[in-house]
Order: sequence, then structure tokens, then C-alpha cells
Amino acid sequence: MAVPFTWPIRVYWEDTDAGGIVFYANYLKFFERARTEWLRSLGIEQARLREQTGGMFIVSGTAVRYLRPARLDDELRVTAELSEAGRASMTLRQQALQHRGGLLAEGTIRIGWVDAATLRPARIPAVILDALNTQ
Repeated sequence: MAVPFTWPIRVYWEDTDAGGIVFYANYLKFFERARTEWLRSLGIEQARLREQTGGMFIVSGTAVRYLRPARLDDELRVTAELSEAGRASMTLRQQALQHRGGLLAEGTIRIGWVDAATLRPARIPAVILDALNTQ
């Protein structure tokens, strides 16, 4: 079993609510950052890809389960792991963990490839699928 991609994140004041606990929607931002860095680690830079192919990824579905709170100044590890890849979309499994353990939140994120001009579904470019198959 492959080790999931992991990205470090520090919890800042802007990430928390009045009680100093990470606001629930911010886990989606953490997941987005980890997905972006995961793609970058595979040689896929989204802005360049959009310029070259005219397409882009969009989030088409999320399901997040919250288990424990993260707090101001916590160091987190956020993972991104491919669960399924199709011709026009892929599903990733993601987790936010405390730096030294403890699962805080986990999610399933579905991203689709669309034509950037029309936002209509399109096939994921072969260069991306090739990069995914070599990981």
C-alpha cells in the first residue's frame, strides 16, 4: 500500500473561531492546499496546465467527517491519496492529523476536469493520467 502524500500546515488565528478552534470549513482549505501540493509533486502545476490545455480541475463533491478539534498554533499533517481515477474525474481520500498522530478530520473529495471557458466536463489530459499511474 502506497504512503499518502503529506503536507504540513500550521493553524493560524485566521483559521480559528472565537474559541481558538479551527472553523470546520477551513479543513476544506487545508485539503485543497494538500491536493495542490500533491499535484505539484507529480509535476502538475494547475495554472500552467490551464494555459496549455484550456482545462482545469473543479471540486464536484465533498464528504467530511470531523473527529477532534485542532487549535490555534497546532501543527497538522494533511494527506492526499488517490482513491479512484476515471476519464473525467477522480476521487481522493484526505485526512488532517495532528503532527504527532491523532486523526482530526477525514474527507472524500471528488474533482472533475472541465473546459475552463465553458465549464463543461472534459477528459482529463493524458499527461495527468500518466503522472497518476507512475506514483
